[in-house]
Amino acid sequence: MQPVIEVQNLSKTYASGFKALKHVDLQIRRGEIFALLGPNGAGKTTLISIICGIVNPSEGVVTVDGHDIVRDYRAARSRIGLVPQELTTDAFETVWATVTFSRGLFGKSANPAHIEKVLRSLYLWDKKDSKILALSGGMKRRVMIAKALSHEPTVLFLDEPTAGVDVELRQEMWNVVRSLSDSGVTIILTTHYIEEAELMADRVGVINDGELALVEEKNALMRKLGKKQLSLELHEPIPAVPPVLEGYGLELGSDGSELIYTYDSQAERTGITTLLGQLQQAGITFKDLHTTQSSLEEIFVSLVRRPGAAAPAPRPPGPQEAALQYDAEKT
Repeated sequence: MQPVIEVQNLSKTYASGFKALKHVDLQIRRGEIFALLGPNGAGKTTLISIICGIVNPSEGVVTVDGHDIVRDYRAARSRIGLVPQELTTDAFETVWATVTFSRGLFGKSANPAHIEKVLRSLYLWDKKDSKILALSGGMKRRVMIAKALSHEPTVLFLDEPTAGVDVELRQEMWNVVRSLSDSGVTIILTTHYIEEAELMADRVGVINDGELALVEEKNALMRKLGKKQLSLELHEPIPAVPPVLEGYGLELGSDGSELIYTYDSQAERTGITTLLGQLQQAGITFKDLHTTQSSLEEIFVSLVRRPGAAAPAPRPPGPQEAALQYDAEKT
């Protein structure tokens, strides 16, 4: 199947010399939820901005639904809906007027039935005549999504969609994203809340220092890179790990009543059987055991952590700076 978004050898160097992206290759499948993760300054916003036509690439090719974002800008952009992190809309307009106006910006003819469908799907229909300033933060966020969907895009970018909202609203937004995915919209999600990716994403991409560290099926990633831990609850506390067991890298709980063994579940041999045998030989017995697996957050941290790294990468230009840079490059 032809990917809905294809990125080839994409690079971006700003006038300051900052290299925000370095030869990125990426394919987004039609209909999937793709989570793009990375620390601040990693290149997430720059990548999204280039695909959406906000920032000019320095090198490389990007196509959206088969349309080149530079040569066939209008067709490519019409396929994309973008929900930025910032809530930017006219506070004194009504919900209906705001969403309808957004549709017109893309040259689409009036379609009240579609606007009604979008507002109902986002639970905004009863607020259609309300002014934006009268809405709660969660409703304003939903209005931004409604604006992005007004022109019937096939791809929706959500840049930190739950930033600054409380836990209840965050869960509400997750439900909205799932319903959009079920309707056939391809969703690319950037987030600092890695549980969002763990709950919803089909695939995960990790970007760091302008490069894609990996792109992987979420479940396969957790199986491949997630370490497992075996915790043994001992009958009697021990003061230290016996020398005979030092080769297993065991951790002893603070009160001496628990031994923790970290192992690779994908390895040919986990060493558990041998460990249990040597525990018995050492006269250490346990009354219970259980296993846990690394979360996606722990995997993410291990991927972006670089030995000896002292400081985060310089911050790339913000949206307004990027727009000015884009204008400068075109002149």
